[in-house]
Amino acid sequence: MSPPRIRFARQVLALQIGVVVLVVGVGFLLVNWLLDKELTDQYGQRALAVAWSVAADPTIADAAAREDPDHVVQARAERVRQRTGALFVVVTDREGLRLSHPNPDLLGKPVSTDPSEALSGRTEVKVQRGTLGLSARAKVPLRDGSDRVVGEVSVGFAVGDITAQRTQLLTLAAPFAGGALLLGVAGSALPSRRLKRLTLGLEPHELAELLQEREAVLHGIGEGVLAIDTDGRVSVCNDEAARLLGVAPPAGTPAADLDLPPRLRAALDGDGGTDNIITIAGDRVLVATRREVRRDGRDLGTVLTLRDRTDLETLTRELDAVRALSDGLRAQRHEFSNRLHTIAGLLETGHHAEAVEYLHALSARPVAPVGAATDAVRDPYLHAFLAAKTAVARELGVRLELGGESWVPGRVLLPVEVTTVVGNLVDNALDAARLGATRPAWVEVDLVADGSALHVSVADSGDGVPEHLRDNVFAEGVSTSDGEGRGLGLALARQAAASVGGEVRIGDPGGDGAGAVFTALLPDVLGEAQ
Repeated sequence: MSPPRIRFARQVLALQIGVVVLVVGVGFLLVNWLLDKELTDQYGQRALAVAWSVAADPTIADAAAREDPDHVVQARAERVRQRTGALFVVVTDREGLRLSHPNPDLLGKPVSTDPSEALSGRTEVKVQRGTLGLSARAKVPLRDGSDRVVGEVSVGFAVGDITAQRTQLLTLAAPFAGGALLLGVAGSALPSRRLKRLTLGLEPHELAELLQEREAVLHGIGEGVLAIDTDGRVSVCNDEAARLLGVAPPAGTPAADLDLPPRLRAALDGDGGTDNIITIAGDRVLVATRREVRRDGRDLGTVLTLRDRTDLETLTRELDAVRALSDGLRAQRHEFSNRLHTIAGLLETGHHAEAVEYLHALSARPVAPVGAATDAVRDPYLHAFLAAKTAVARELGVRLELGGESWVPGRVLLPVEVTTVVGNLVDNALDAARLGATRPAWVEVDLVADGSALHVSVADSGDGVPEHLRDNVFAEGVSTSDGEGRGLGLALARQAAASVGGEVRIGDPGGDGAGAVFTALLPDVLGEAQ
């Protein structure tokens, strides 16, 4: 679309000025017409009043009945004309012959306009052209004492007088019309400036292109976009953002009414970070970025971009499971290597009896990585995972044990989800035990199979869950420990459990010197025992 040569704001201004000029011009012409009509009527009524006053003079009526032998009518009519400023005061007899006229040469001659209306007893008021020019005139019958029509009286005022008075009135009104025109032009300029300011100086074709590009970008990208204007209301929420957040607010919805995760809420309020904000919304792990939008120094609001990290989080969990298995195998390899070195040393030094005794001891009591009940857990994923966590616990100065009642004869069908739940619960317990007052610090993990379901219980020697956090400890961003980036472990554990139809909850919040107990139920995650 080729841009117009004249900017839209100027086109609007020119159109508005044209409308104002047209309205003022039409109004001025209308006033001129109304004034002309009103003045003409007024002069006609004035002529009528003068004519009636002349017709009411009995001297004039008596003289006209006798055809004015003494020329009384001319003298009296001229005096009336001079006093009233009329163009003419003409009195005729019954034949329409002039008995008075401003031009004495026309006396005794017929009038130039039809006198029949007045001579028949009727009154007539109109604008006519006569021997003295165009005038607003009135004609009335002239009656004698016996009410007999003996002539007519015709009085006229020059149209030039009407025009002069109309011009005078219009001249007085012209400054007001000009002021109204200037005021209208100034008033038209203000909306044009506001229009330019509201559209940020963009032309309509630019706005149309921006709208098309906006729709294409918002609905074509794989990221969610949630835009909040300066009034705290939703201005944009594309399809991807609605899918990720589970809400589709219409434009104009207050942002405060949106059910958003705590970290997104903090980001919108400006209390959180701006880049790579990891949050949980429903069953999805999201990475959000907050940007403040400005143009020409004006604050236009805030934009949140949302990326779905659920698939990446799944891959991360799988990598963690593989890493845990690798750490467990490496720990077993190191243990086995140490035993072989011990046997080789005994043999090389000639202590054959001690070597045989050492072998019998190993075969009679294999070393368990996390307690005496390790053999009760047959799944290699859990076995290796617990072995790796035991090594981590030793580094933290915490003793990690598998409960004596643990029994998992089958294989884990969903190792990623199971290790995510157990791992986050164990990590949370290790932190609580390490920071707790009880020494030696310990964590106990109980894993019990119930058909295809797995019951998990993790207890620690920490200080328990503070009372003010017990109702929302699984919420994102809530943590019993201080530090940046905390408050996701328990939320991820609950999310992973929910993804398989299970749940995670607090079995015992602890406190008063006792640690907390967290439990989990994971249905349909175990296969049959082999």
